[in-house]
Amino acid sequence: MPRSRPQTVAVIGAGITGITTAYNLARRGHSVTVFDRHPYAAMETSFANGGQLSASNAEVWNSWATVLKGMKWMFTPGAPLLMSPKPSWHKLSWMAEFVASIPRYEENTVTSARLALEARAHLRRMAEEEGIDFDAENRGILHFYHSKEDFEAAARVTELLRRGGLERRAVTPSEIRSIEPALKGEVHGGFYTPSDFTGDIHKFTHGLALACVRHGVTMRFSTEVLSTAAYTHGVTVTSRSAEPGADGALPPPETQDFDALVVCGGVMSRQIGRTLGDRINIYPVKGYSITVTLEDAADQEAAPWVSLLDDKAKIVTSRLGARRFRVAGTAEFNGYNRDIRADRIAPLVSWCRAHFPGMSTRAAVPWAGLRPMMPDMMPRVARGRNPRVFYNTGHGHLGWTLSAATAESVGALVSAGSNS
Repeated sequence: MPRSRPQTVAVIGAGITGITTAYNLARRGHSVTVFDRHPYAAMETSFANGGQLSASNAEVWNSWATVLKGMKWMFTPGAPLLMSPKPSWHKLSWMAEFVASIPRYEENTVTSARLALEARAHLRRMAEEEGIDFDAENRGILHFYHSKEDFEAAARVTELLRRGGLERRAVTPSEIRSIEPALKGEVHGGFYTPSDFTGDIHKFTHGLALACVRHGVTMRFSTEVLSTAAYTHGVTVTSRSAEPGADGALPPPETQDFDALVVCGGVMSRQIGRTLGDRINIYPVKGYSITVTLEDAADQEAAPWVSLLDDKAKIVTSRLGARRFRVAGTAEFNGYNRDIRADRIAPLVSWCRAHFPGMSTRAAVPWAGLRPMMPDMMPRVARGRNPRVFYNTGHGHLGWTLSAATAESVGALVSAGSNS
């Protein structure tokens, strides 16, 4: 990895994007400090996502077909998308920019696929070099469709992914049963991507955070960032530890100086950017998952090993070792609300019972996280208004998939600035 003049860099956020960014910067020779309000890495959106490292799911959502489906789903209980009727300028501006990005649908899908392929290579290298066990399953990802119309639409997406460098092949219902015998129910057809894989994002991020420490990164966990400021000569971060002292009181705020700042704050990046004079129009789109504990041999036999994506239900699955099965999906536009709603978890459980009737969902643990989504579905990897401020955020539903590539990009940006 190319070296540059070392500088001190603050990274806000210890999710998958923040930790991959810190790792990349440390490997480039910089002195890195990571700030996160939680006591461990990957405790928010990077805790229990669908687990797919899926270049085959790189299609952006900006299309009139998505808009029409979204309007229909708004009035359908248990539908993949839920839109809170409560208006806000943030939501309205985001929606307007989403529609304005529709003409770039093909271009952005091709770009996302290319980024995903690059990211897969970087992530595999990190895991191998640092010895990270994250329950990786290299069995590919199988997309399946219930209607001829949906299958034909997927064929058009496949052509865009091919332009981005990804090869996936059409499969018949009988081939689908051969690829994943545990899957029950009638399907029209599917597409299989052998090169995609899955894993536990939380385990990977935690393992990479430990590797960061070995490479000299300072981890400021349980630390709330109170404010940031950027100047011509550097940046300051004012923070306070959430850990009380011996007297039971919280320590006073502390201000530190750095040469540069990288914002990887997920859904909070919008607020942080505003204080630094930058507009990062991220909206929090809530996703849900359940993690099913496969308690006995019968459950383990009935659960699939190949990662799945049901296009109609917008549900994805990953097998995380012998005893865990992750099922995730839905998109909820409801502000910064993190509540786990029973009526949004129920469709995930019902889907499992329909497609894997021999697998018990008695030990299913629900979770919800806020995806940081830009209106055009593309991550923001860029300098801020102040040349000492950088952003690596807004990855939406592809944070796990794209993080290793965008970390490389922002690492190169920061390093280029240190040589100017």
